[in-house]
Order: sequence, then C-alpha cells, then structure tokens
Amino acid sequence: MPVTIRDVAKAAGVSITTVSRALNGYSDVGEKTRRKVSLVAQELNYRPSAVARSLVMNRTKTIGLLVSELTRDRVGHYFMFQVMYGMHDRLAELGYDLILVSTTTSRQRLVSYLDFCMERRLDGVIVMGIRLDDPYIQEVVDSPLPSVVIDLPLLSERCGYVTTDNVHGAKLAIRHLAGRGHRKIGFVNGYSQAAVSRERKRGYEEGLLQAGLGYDDTLVYEADFTLRGGAEGLRHLVHCQPDLTAVFFASDLMAIGGLQHARESGIRVPEEMAIVGYDDIELAEFSTPRLTTIRQKRLEMGTRAAEMVVGMMKDNSVPQGVLLAPELVVRDTT
Repeated sequence: MPVTIRDVAKAAGVSITTVSRALNGYSDVGEKTRRKVSLVAQELNYRPSAVARSLVMNRTKTIGLLVSELTRDRVGHYFMFQVMYGMHDRLAELGYDLILVSTTTSRQRLVSYLDFCMERRLDGVIVMGIRLDDPYIQEVVDSPLPSVVIDLPLLSERCGYVTTDNVHGAKLAIRHLAGRGHRKIGFVNGYSQAAVSRERKRGYEEGLLQAGLGYDDTLVYEADFTLRGGAEGLRHLVHCQPDLTAVFFASDLMAIGGLQHARESGIRVPEEMAIVGYDDIELAEFSTPRLTTIRQKRLEMGTRAAEMVVGMMKDNSVPQGVLLAPELVVRDTT
C-alpha cells in the first residue's frame, strides 16, 4: 500500500494538518518541525497526492489552452499545432500541465469566461482562435484570471498577448512582389472578424503605397482561410482583372487553394502568376511549386505565451504585448 499523509503524521508524532502545512511551505510551522516532517517523509518515500495538494494550495498547476470553434472542419489546425507544441514543451519545463478546452460563440453567451475556466480549475489560460465578435473578448480583458491571447492585441492588468507583426509581414510580401516587377497585385484575405485579417489588409494597402502603387479595392477578395476560399478568390480576381500578375494570400492554406485553381485553369505559376502565402505551414514547402510565404515564429509564440502566463501567476509580473517579427521565405511560386 502507498504511504499516506496519515502514516507520515503518525511517524513524526504530529497532526495531519501540521504535515500538510509543513510540506506545502506555510510559515506558521516551525523550522525544527518542518525539518522533522521532511525527513520522515523522505524515509517513508511519501509522495503527496497532486489532487490533495491542489485543494490545499488552491492551485492545480494546470494551464488551459482555450480554442474557440475547435471543430472537425476548423481551418486553423495547421497553424495551431506548432504554437501548441511550443506551449506544451515550455510549460512542462516550468512544471505545469497543459489541457485543451474548447468553446463556441453560442456557448460563450451561456457560460461566462470566468465560470468556464473556474469549473475546470485552471490556474491560467492561453486563448486562441477568438473572433472580434465573440462575447469572451471583453470578459478575457476584465477577468482576474491570468490570461494570454494569441493573435489578438488584448491588454489589461491580468491579460497579455503574443502575435506576429502582421502589418509588417504583409508589407514584406508586397515589397517582394513589387521588387519582381509586378504592378498589379491582388489580395485574398481571411474572414473579417479575425484581427489578423484586418492587420494584413492594412499591411497590403501600406505596402502598395510604399511601392508607388495605388490601392484598388477591386483587387481585394474577402475569403475565409480555407482551400476553397483561396481557389475562389483567385478565380474571382483573374476573372475581374485579366491583367493581374500576382496575388498575396492571407494564409498558406488559401494560397495552396489558389495554386490548385491555377493548375486546373492552365495558369502557369510563377511564369504567368506569382503567389505569396502567409504562415509557412509545413505544406508550403511541399506544394507544387513550393510556396513563397511569410513565416511566423509559431513555436516561439507558444513559448512566449507560456512564459507570460506562468510569470503572472508565480511572480505577479505585469502582462505585456509581445510582437514577433515575421520573415519572408522565397521559394518557387515567385
């Protein structure tokens, strides 16, 4: 039978409460008693119950990864996994567990953010995939629970964020295409309620102006970050703008959809149409032709989010807004 806290208390000649408080570092236990209890616990090879310790300390050492709209057809999985790996590995090093929890826009109207997290006994939360029209937007900002949001600039006393400089990333794409001699550059964007869509569109507009090219809203197609959306975006732009020579897509998945449409339509890439994506997901390097894209430091995003949320919990550190630099990766589509 495993050694229990009752066995340690009996062998040390103290109460169960004293053993619990001594092993959990409470200051009201004398140093002599603390050393005695620790020695007896070591001799008996006592291993405290994680559940019991969490109840005593009111901490579970568990961080929740809250993903909005985690469904089978969700389009963000390719982007999410590398971020999640970064979180998981760093939290493990810091002594915390990561659990995946999901919500939807409709469910957010029924259960508050704080209640949702407290029911699961989460010490802190990292939020991904939340939309600008989600009810949890303001609740995350106002919550006393340490929270870090990925790809949405929310900042308060207990909430920070980690994101890529999406405006600069889009400018890198347009500068690259303009530098290759393209004067008519289209843009296939993601859905409008994603903060990154708005930022990448702003970067597209500013990049055109910096390159001496005028902005034309007929060169912009609003899609949804899916393969189908990318294909439809390229089809629409080519139909409306026959002299189009380059398209920037707000995600790699849409760019790969655009490549599929180009291949089926007999459009040669990059000879007749240059294509740039965004994210640098694994598929980008294995598409045909290989996709030029804007790389996000996804592992670092997860690592920085993990460190920030633990810092708020352990050291009461002030949350920050972390902006990571993107990188242009030139491959065969340009």
